[in-house]
Amino acid sequence: MGEIGDWKEAPKAALADELRAKAFGITRKNVDEVIQARSHLLQSVLPAFSQFCQTKLQVQPQKMQQVLWDLWLPLAMKLASHRQQLARPLIQGILGGQGTGKTTMSQVLTLILQELGYRTLSLSLDDLYKTYSDRLALREQDPRLIWRGPPGTHDIDLGLNLLDQIRQLHSPILVPRFDKSAYGGAGDRTTPEMITSADIVLFEGWFVGVKPISDHVFEMAPPPIITEEDRRFARDINYRLHEYLPLWERLDSLIVLCPIDYRCSLEWRKQAEQQMIAAGKSGMSNAEIEQFVNYFWRSLHPELFIKPLVESPDVDLVIEIHHDHSFGEIYSNCR
Repeated sequence: MGEIGDWKEAPKAALADELRAKAFGITRKNVDEVIQARSHLLQSVLPAFSQFCQTKLQVQPQKMQQVLWDLWLPLAMKLASHRQQLARPLIQGILGGQGTGKTTMSQVLTLILQELGYRTLSLSLDDLYKTYSDRLALREQDPRLIWRGPPGTHDIDLGLNLLDQIRQLHSPILVPRFDKSAYGGAGDRTTPEMITSADIVLFEGWFVGVKPISDHVFEMAPPPIITEEDRRFARDINYRLHEYLPLWERLDSLIVLCPIDYRCSLEWRKQAEQQMIAAGKSGMSNAEIEQFVNYFWRSLHPELFIKPLVESPDVDLVIEIHHDHSFGEIYSNCR
């Protein structure tokens, strides 16, 4: 196992974290078999993973091998097992906010699942945005929708048609794609991607799977929901979530990447923008970032929407994210 540790200790280590072991279906009876299968998969995926770390993440592969062993390999095996139980493609939802690593995780899972023989499609909630012209018309109707992103700015039917075509094994399929740089950063649809099929869909986004909550909760909402106008906006956005429920019903499973403190996303966004500016690209100032993040917290506050979700049986897997982007507890609420 090299940097990951002693092979002989691997079964013991896999059982030591009871929550994680339960989440990945590891028991005393099957632990040796699971570790053997995971070790074989590690060896076969390591060359491609090492190249990914160096070219995409620009880090030494050794730094990421523990995460590969502890999280990404068992998660990919879990998805593959779930796919085998279905008579159709698996639609896997991934909920994660800014900086939680959902894009990286999707890329690594795609790499591992390809090694296991599965064709994976990465789909973002962003790919389902309404067109630029439709969003301009939407803003005319509701000037509060100053940024794309909140419920109401997506084409639900586009998503439903796509997921239904994939589930029903249609071929070929046109997958919508979105160009965030179009119209000076306002974004617009771009050329769709044509695929023949997909075994597993990784459908990620900042509120994938999020459901409406009771209206009375907004009476005692946390900042930045402060004024009566803020509460009215939060309630209206909450109501729009009802439109997304048919989309969430297409999900076979939901993973939540959950920061231990939702305010981490603000710091992560600032770090990302500072790195962009340092690289000579345009980026937002700290004041602009705070205004931007607060807008999304006013629309779907993590404390109100994500916190109850991670405690519900609707979520198949919760992955906690520490302030330094490392992973914390990994657990399942499913009975």
